[in-house]
Amino acid sequence: MSTKNSVSVTLQGVTKRFKNTKGRPDVIAVHESDFVVAPGELVTLLGPSGCGKTTTLRMIAGFELPSSGKIFIGNEDVTMLPPNARDTATVFQSYGLFPHMTVAENVAYGLKLRKKSSDEIEKKVQETLALVGLAHLADRAPGRLSGGQQQRVALARSLIVEPSVLLLDEPLSNLDALLREQMRVEIRRIQKSLGITAVYVTHDRIEARSLADRVIVMKDGEIQQIGTPQEIYEDPVSTFVAGFVGKVVLFPVDVLDKSPADGAGSAGQSWNCKLGNRQLTVSRSAAKIEPNSKAMLMARPESLRLTEPGTGLVDGRVKMNVYLGHSIESFIETPFGEMLVQIDDPASKKVYAEGSAVAITADSERLRLLFATNQ
Repeated sequence: MSTKNSVSVTLQGVTKRFKNTKGRPDVIAVHESDFVVAPGELVTLLGPSGCGKTTTLRMIAGFELPSSGKIFIGNEDVTMLPPNARDTATVFQSYGLFPHMTVAENVAYGLKLRKKSSDEIEKKVQETLALVGLAHLADRAPGRLSGGQQQRVALARSLIVEPSVLLLDEPLSNLDALLREQMRVEIRRIQKSLGITAVYVTHDRIEARSLADRVIVMKDGEIQQIGTPQEIYEDPVSTFVAGFVGKVVLFPVDVLDKSPADGAGSAGQSWNCKLGNRQLTVSRSAAKIEPNSKAMLMARPESLRLTEPGTGLVDGRVKMNVYLGHSIESFIETPFGEMLVQIDDPASKKVYAEGSAVAITADSERLRLLFATNQ
């Protein structure tokens, strides 16, 4: 397939307010969203149901108009343009294939609406079906395809019109787990091979992290954090982001004071903290953690280890072990609640039996202080 020059997508102070006609307050679905998707970048909008991610996508596509703010595709202000005047294509959760048409006819539909020549349509259909690995199924009816194959047809139908921006609204949610994994890889491969700018909506944190160049985490219509998958996973700005982008363990601590550090912490500081009757020093934190305050000490389950009682951050007892093949998840009862420790490559590690007394320990550089709220 031929490709266009990649373009950016820019939102400036975009708000969407839905009027309530029954005398109740208006619903603000999206509040003053500001972000830029760079040319050729794939950005995922991640958040729980009702957080505004699909509304944001629909405003980029033109299916919803902002109440305020501006949307640019490249240098063009498209804020008030209808969908057919924007150079975008959308892949929806429902495949929306025409059952009376073959795979090739479904894919060709957009080009026929644009009154392209038969030769050009045939050539582009062959190229696009080859791109998504369905060239051998061109003459098959959609009803005879698997779910993953149908989603590839829907993707091909959007790609064949060569949009400047590809928008994907939870396109894999109807697939089983294995197909989702396979399609994530395929979408990433196709998007990068074409260099197309893409915005992808999902509530699946693994999907968001594995697909994206950057992730935008949303809650209650507002952007909570924008960063690379590694940034939002390792350095979340809040307990909400920490818990939504991955499994997390939170220890309640008292922040005692700051102490000079080697520059690893914010502004070259580290924090002396107290967890139960144990003291520790933490060099990584969210902004504005203050002395003499309460905070949450965040760790990822895979960064924790189990040792003998009295040798770690907190003592506990193994409540349950869940075998996952590549790892074992040990759920530990502690004075601070149940906590999860992930034991990778368990065949080479000591696995404490259920009921065993243990301690949870961690490398201090893998710990991060967060505000003691769920904001």
